[in-house]
Amino acid sequence: MSKKSDNFYFKNFVACAEYGEEASQMLHKNLSEFDVTSLSERLDQIHGIEHAADQKKHEMLAALVKEFITPIEREDIILISEAIDDVTDKIEDVMIRLYINNIKSIRPDALEFTKLITRCCKTLNKLVDEFKNFKKSKKLYGLMVEIHTLEGEGDRLFIEAMRRLHTEVSDPLEVIAWREIYIYLEQCCDACERTANAVEQVMMKNT
Repeated sequence: MSKKSDNFYFKNFVACAEYGEEASQMLHKNLSEFDVTSLSERLDQIHGIEHAADQKKHEMLAALVKEFITPIEREDIILISEAIDDVTDKIEDVMIRLYINNIKSIRPDALEFTKLITRCCKTLNKLVDEFKNFKKSKKLYGLMVEIHTLEGEGDRLFIEAMRRLHTEVSDPLEVIAWREIYIYLEQCCDACERTANAVEQVMMKNT
């Protein structure tokens, strides 16, 4: 298999990860500059990123069907591409919950979460970019550890945010709405960790 063909898959992984990072930045911006009157429009914008990421993934899967030889096994390419795509999906899910729960203002710990998610996505982007060198890379392990550490920060933030929600808020509808949002915010960090785990699994399998 030619190097050009090999690079197609690795470049596609990176492109999809970049969409995830873009979505995370948009999510943080939307919450930092929250405007309930433009929430529907901003939801459409983040959906556009998610749709572009889907198109990129399907482009790769369409090429995969026609390939005779691939740089890593087909199921590994699918595993990683699905994991990366799930990151963008989970970020869009947060915006959807803000919209359908009719959120009027943003709680401060939600902003801490979006900052953390952007850090997770940025690190994941670096990891996916480095993945093409997985047979000789000295950076991949450190990036994986960093993502696991960030996900641990997400777990801590989730517990603290949920505790404050249930001890400081008396309106049951607000508790229900924000409880769901916090769950989806935490899932964004989990999705980044799952992608790192998928990359590690494939790297161990092929070295």
